Amino acid sequence: MVSKSYTNLLDMSGEDVFDFQQPFRSLPRFVTSPSITSNPDWDTSNADDSVGPASCCVRKIIVSNFLPLNCTKDEATGQWSFSMDDNQLLVQLKDGFPMESEVVYVGSLNAEVDPGEQDQLSQKLFREYKCIPTFLPADLQQQFYHGFCKQQLWPLFHYMLPICLDKGELFDRSLFQAYVRANKIFGDKVMEAINSDDDCVWVHDYHLMLLPTFLRKKLHRIKIGFFLHSPFPSSEIYRTLPVRDEILKSLLNADLIGFQTFDYARHFLSCCSRLLGLNYESKRGHIGIEYFGRTVSLKILAVGVHVGRLESVLRLPATISKVQEIEQRYKGKMVMLGVDDMDIFKGISLKLLGLEFLLERTPKLRGKVVLVQIINPARSTGKDVEEAINEAVSVAERINIKYGSAEYKPVILIDYPIPSYEKIAYYAASDCCIVNAVRDGMNLIPYEYTVCRQGNEEIDKLRGVDKSSHHTSTLIVSEFVGCSPSLSGAFRVNPWSIEDVADALYKAMDLTQSERKLRHDKHYRYVKTHDVAYWARSFSQDLDRACKDHYSRRCWTTGFGLNFRVIALSPGFRRLSLEHFASSYKKTNRRLIFMDYDGTLVPQSSVNKVPSAEVISILTSLCNDPKNCVFIVSGRDRTTLSEWFASCDKLGIAAEHGYFIRWNKEGEWETSSSAQDCEWKNIAEPIMEVYKETTDGSSIETKESGLVWHYQDADHDFGSCQAKELVSHLERVLANEPVVVKRGHQIVEVKPQGVSKGIAVDTVIRTLINNENAPDFLMCIGNDRSDEDMFESINEAVSRSVFPTAPDVFACSVGQKASKAKYYVDGCSEVIRLLKGVTAITPRREVISQSQVTFRDILEVVS
Repeated sequence: MVSKSYTNLLDMSGEDVFDFQQPFRSLPRFVTSPSITSNPDWDTSNADDSVGPASCCVRKIIVSNFLPLNCTKDEATGQWSFSMDDNQLLVQLKDGFPMESEVVYVGSLNAEVDPGEQDQLSQKLFREYKCIPTFLPADLQQQFYHGFCKQQLWPLFHYMLPICLDKGELFDRSLFQAYVRANKIFGDKVMEAINSDDDCVWVHDYHLMLLPTFLRKKLHRIKIGFFLHSPFPSSEIYRTLPVRDEILKSLLNADLIGFQTFDYARHFLSCCSRLLGLNYESKRGHIGIEYFGRTVSLKILAVGVHVGRLESVLRLPATISKVQEIEQRYKGKMVMLGVDDMDIFKGISLKLLGLEFLLERTPKLRGKVVLVQIINPARSTGKDVEEAINEAVSVAERINIKYGSAEYKPVILIDYPIPSYEKIAYYAASDCCIVNAVRDGMNLIPYEYTVCRQGNEEIDKLRGVDKSSHHTSTLIVSEFVGCSPSLSGAFRVNPWSIEDVADALYKAMDLTQSERKLRHDKHYRYVKTHDVAYWARSFSQDLDRACKDHYSRRCWTTGFGLNFRVIALSPGFRRLSLEHFASSYKKTNRRLIFMDYDGTLVPQSSVNKVPSAEVISILTSLCNDPKNCVFIVSGRDRTTLSEWFASCDKLGIAAEHGYFIRWNKEGEWETSSSAQDCEWKNIAEPIMEVYKETTDGSSIETKESGLVWHYQDADHDFGSCQAKELVSHLERVLANEPVVVKRGHQIVEVKPQGVSKGIAVDTVIRTLINNENAPDFLMCIGNDRSDEDMFESINEAVSRSVFPTAPDVFACSVGQKASKAKYYVDGCSEVIRLLKGVTAITPRREVISQSQVTFRDILEVVS
């Protein structure tokens, strides 16, 4: 049984390190059979091969819940027969890949296979169809697919909350454990398909949202793309899922995440922002989420249809014959077509009610309009599906009884399977197509209908027109389906409004021939140019772009279970060890130490920001060493800092980002040379007051040098929106003032020009050098954006060789993230441990030998 913490699901270590620049050959794996994988063949003899492409063909590994196979078993002989299902999207998308690409499919068979046959079938499927089956046990398949996927995720992603407790819809942790186990099995099978880290893995849909984590753990630089075919709900809906964080974090282990529409991507970004506190931005048209040094890219592009395949079916004699039969049967009538899967979100009953309302209020249309509703078999079972079927049949019968006759039925329900050519024939013969789903991820029916209405020469000849004749089509599309934004010529309806649906049906019937042609031409141009090959090619290209920096980063892995993640940093960025730091500290004689306060000496999340007795003691010990010059460099005001550190007589303070500097308690406060009068505050403060009043949870901090608008307690999205607007507003009105407007971590700050922590650090360094007291040891430690100015200032000073002798430099970031610092520590507690370790050296100086201090020595002193 899977533990509740899931820490036993992955064999994960908290401090694995992987260097993307390590040389290796890209031929570590070959699949001899789908169940056997050879050991990695590492070769580091030739660095030139380190980032080169594999000599074998790069694979595109397509992973989905089910393989795109038709499979049947002859019960008499026990023999299995298989064939690729060319109508499936996963087969059609191959047209978007380069010809030399090898495509391998990983997924389940839509049939139960005896364990004794699985190995033999695996080898057969891989050899003949490049398919690797997963073979989930029957009970696991039931819990995974029909349980968690269909009972929990699918309704939630379609905005259905489990409100009624008696329906058994509440979150079931055992079903989620089955979901985790199934994703783990899929991950193991994908590993069998991978030849090298140059291969691309493309994961499809909500069934496998944990798969990126399982793959990323085993291969840190594998190219992983994920595409969600269903809707992604708003954050208010998604946040009700008890395992919301685990799923989000797993998705973020992919390199590229694709969505059908901007709405779905926007909802995902909002969830990442609200639940995980992540930032995102758009650069040159590409949206990216910054996640522990990695940029996870987002792709917004709707799936297309295979136009050529539809056209080939349309040319079949059986299709042409069926088109003639349908047009003859409904001659003189306006044929409306609906093609939907039978589920509770397709809005079939609402569509029928719209037709009923139209016939009720417009008697002249009775006998002139027919709605042919094709119902595809349900993909899931349950009470809700049965109720939807019964309701649709009941409404259809009522309409036919009320407005029909022996020769005329307003509603034709086709609720049995029909061959694909017959469905294509209905597309070609229908005057209008209506998709009325209340919530749908994409829905390709309107695209297929548009292609079929373009017809061909045979159908044009059948209708008695030449090939130059105008082709027409009319679409009615729900606002809540993914294809709606791309069909600008369609009538968009609110499916919940019966009147809205009825109005659209009437307008569709009332269109002139020229209007029908204009709408059809617009739709056909889009569908033709944005087909399934275009979609696959565009996604593949964006995945390559998202992974282009894989080889230039050094990565650490951290986190257990589903909290696993890869931290990508520059190759030179490494953890600051106490042994290394203390060794340099001991052998130097003029040390200069800069420290931020909030988030460095005191946790950012701490309610009580007053320094602890331990912090005061450490700072006092550091300052009492005559070899040390110690500065607190903070954005806080000088009064607060003076009170807090009153007992540290020799501590230097740079308050308000260096606007005020004091070298020790007895020294005078020096004001920045950039200090001007503060008349600009009379302009900025009223504006900030407006934003404070309109943004619940925000506040204004007034400093001597500037003003700060805080919004950390406001709604995350609204606060960010208001901050962006406030920055723009202040920059406009203060354009002629000697100030700068900066946006920081949940703040907007206005301060004089030429004031920053970097300038303060530079001032202190230059003063010491001018006084012939240049440091030979330089430490700077901080945690946020303003501290990056300090790191940059120190790096520039070293590069310009302003020091008589190059000092030992320890620029250190608190937290593993992209930084201009060379070192990092994990948190405030490690900062305290580091400082405590070196302060303990001084009292024991006479005990410790003059040779290089060892880590064991320091631990003995600290203990």
